[in-house]
Amino acid sequence: MVDLDWEAKMVASEISNKSPSVSNKLNVAIPTPLGPSNILSPVVTSSASACSAYEHYFRLPELRKLWRSRDFPDWRNEPVLKPGLQALEITFRFLSIVLSDPRPYANTREWKRRLESLATSQMELIAMLCEDEHEDGEARGTAPIVDLRSSSGVLARADSSAEVWSVPGEATVVNRASEASLLPRLAAWHKSEEVAQKILYSIECEMRSCPYSLGLGEPNLAGKPNLDYDAVCKPNELHALKRTAYDHIENHENQTLYTSHQILESWIQTAQELLKRIVERTEGKDFRKASSDCYLLERIWKLLAEIEDLHLLMDPDDFLHLKSQLQIKSVPETEAFCFRSTGLVEITKLSKELKHKVPLILGVEVDPKGGPRIQDAAMRLYMEKREFEKIHLLQALQAIEAAVKSFFFAYKQVLVVVMGSLEAKGNRMVASSDSSDSLSQIFLEPTYYPSLDAAKTFLGEFWSHERGASGMSWRRK
Repeated sequence: MVDLDWEAKMVASEISNKSPSVSNKLNVAIPTPLGPSNILSPVVTSSASACSAYEHYFRLPELRKLWRSRDFPDWRNEPVLKPGLQALEITFRFLSIVLSDPRPYANTREWKRRLESLATSQMELIAMLCEDEHEDGEARGTAPIVDLRSSSGVLARADSSAEVWSVPGEATVVNRASEASLLPRLAAWHKSEEVAQKILYSIECEMRSCPYSLGLGEPNLAGKPNLDYDAVCKPNELHALKRTAYDHIENHENQTLYTSHQILESWIQTAQELLKRIVERTEGKDFRKASSDCYLLERIWKLLAEIEDLHLLMDPDDFLHLKSQLQIKSVPETEAFCFRSTGLVEITKLSKELKHKVPLILGVEVDPKGGPRIQDAAMRLYMEKREFEKIHLLQALQAIEAAVKSFFFAYKQVLVVVMGSLEAKGNRMVASSDSSDSLSQIFLEPTYYPSLDAAKTFLGEFWSHERGASGMSWRRK
C-alpha cells in the first residue's frame, strides 16, 4: 500500500468544489514488483559467430548498403522511407515465389491472402511516412518525383510502359509504371493478376492523402506526380540479392525463410531511423511530430509480428528439414533465435530507453531522493489537459511498450508452433513453466514507465472517490 498524499498540492480546489465529503488523503494500492523482477532485463545479442552466420545467410551487409545509400541528399525522408519501399518490393518477390511453388501440399491460397494483407499493412505505413513528410515544412517538396503532366502527352523511349490519359479541361497526364519493379509484371501474370490488382488499388487508396504516388501502375486518378521509384528503391540491385550461399539446398522453404527475414530486417532498419528521429524531435520539444513518429514505430512493431507469423504457413516437415540442413542449432542457454538479429536487439534497447525522455517531456527533473516528482507532474498534465501534445506523446510511448512486449510474446508462440516446445528453447525452457528465458523476461518485466502508471492509478482512484461521493449526495436528495 502506497500513501500518495499530494491531493492538497494539485487538486484540492477541485475536490473541495466537487466533493467535500472526500478525504484529503487517498490510499492507493499500486502493485510494486519485489526483488530482481523490478529491474528491467537487459536484451543482449547471441554470440558473435551466431550473429555473423545470421547476417551472412540473409545477406544483410549488402542490404545495408542499399538501405543507407544517400542518393538524394536534399530528401530528408530518404533514410526512413527507402528501407520500407524496399521491403514492399521484396514482398512482391515473395508473392512470385509462393505462386511458383510446385509443391501440391503448399497452402498457396492462405499464402496469397497473408502476403496481400502484408503488402497492405506496409502500404499504410509508407503512406503515413509520406503524409508526415508533406506536413513537415522543412521536408516538404524534397522527394524525387517525376512530373506526369505534359502539354502533348509524348512519351520518352525509356517509358514504354507509361499510359497517357487526360482529364477534360486539364493537361494531359502521362501515368508511368516502374520499369524494374515486379508488381507490374505480377499484374500481367495470370496466376498473380488478381492479388496484384488488389495491391495496386490498395496503393491508390492509401496514397490519396499524399502529394505524390508510387508509380507502380496504380490508377493514379488524381494525376499526381510519381515518386521516382526505380531510382529510390533500385529493384534490380535489390533482387540481385535473392540468391544465397545456400541455394544448393533443395528445399523450397529456404527461399521462404530467406525472403521473409529480408522484409523483417528492412523494416527494422526503418525503425532504427525512426527512433533517431523520435529522440531528436523530443529533445527539440517538437512533441506533436515526436508522438506521430512514436505511433508509426508502434505500428512497425506490430508489422514485425505479422511478418513473423508467416512462419506458421511453412510446411512443418520441410522447415525442420531445412533447419537441419542449415545447421541451425538450439542453444542450451536462454537466448532465442531472434537475438541473432543485431538490428532487432538494437531497436528493442532503444525503444526501452525512450523512458528516459519522460522528465524532459514533463519539464521536471528526477527527484534524487526518490520522491513522486515525475508522478505529480504527470497527474497534473493529465488533469489540466492544457498541453495535450505532451499527453499524446506519453500515450504513444506507452503504446510502443505494449507493442514491444506483444511482439516477443507472439514470437515465443510462433517458435513453439513451428519447432515444437522442446526444440524451440534448448530442449528445456519453453516446455517448463519457468519464466527465466529471455523472451519471457521481456514481456513479463514491469512497466517501463512506473511514474505514468502510478499517476493513472491515482487518477482512477480519484475519480472513483468522486463518483462514490456524488452517488452519496444524490441518494441523500
